[in-house]
Amino acid sequence: MPDFVANAVTKEFDTPAGPLRILDGISTKLDRGQNMAVIGDSGSGKSTFLHIAGTLDSPTSGNVCLMGSDLTELNENQLAHFRNENIGFIFQEHHLLPQLTVLENVLLPMVATGATDSDSIQRAKDLLDSVGLSDRLNHRPTALSGGERQRVAVARALIKEPILLLADEPTGSLDQVNAEKTGQLLLDLQRQHNMILICVTHSSKLASVFQNKTRLVDGRLATV
Repeated sequence: MPDFVANAVTKEFDTPAGPLRILDGISTKLDRGQNMAVIGDSGSGKSTFLHIAGTLDSPTSGNVCLMGSDLTELNENQLAHFRNENIGFIFQEHHLLPQLTVLENVLLPMVATGATDSDSIQRAKDLLDSVGLSDRLNHRPTALSGGERQRVAVARALIKEPILLLADEPTGSLDQVNAEKTGQLLLDLQRQHNMILICVTHSSKLASVFQNKTRLVDGRLATV
């Protein structure tokens, strides 16, 4: 069985006019070390698909499996634990806490499990070095550029060594130079850490450097 499987994922929302189908039977599969870009217009369901893949939302029908576990069968507590241990998220907005230093922001996912020991701190420092921010450990987010803040968010997403890394418009708020650097950084780190990476984006240029390029149209996923 592939490491990540989305099987006939459908998502509907209730409206006064009846059910509105956003995703219509999406199926895809990826193994560790593979990546996939999903492009599509605003409102096409890209973020909805990503949220379902990351257990932040549940499908109306169909299921998602990661490393053999059917995520639709887990209860809320089990999902929260599974998500924290196995899935990393990067969003268009970095969501860094302004009162914390760069190092403290990267360590935040470890705080939830009380695992901020010396090994975790060293891992955070190593990750910040890998994204070119070893000289910014004690800076606060307001002292960083937009590109630097997004690189901190990338390091934070990797601190728990996730199997699945999900990126929602990770370069959307960056200028072209920083967008290209961030996109390449994501791919380099994904290969280095042997993760699965799914990235939704408006950018055809960013999508073009991914192994698997797909487009979401009318709720369905098609290879580009």
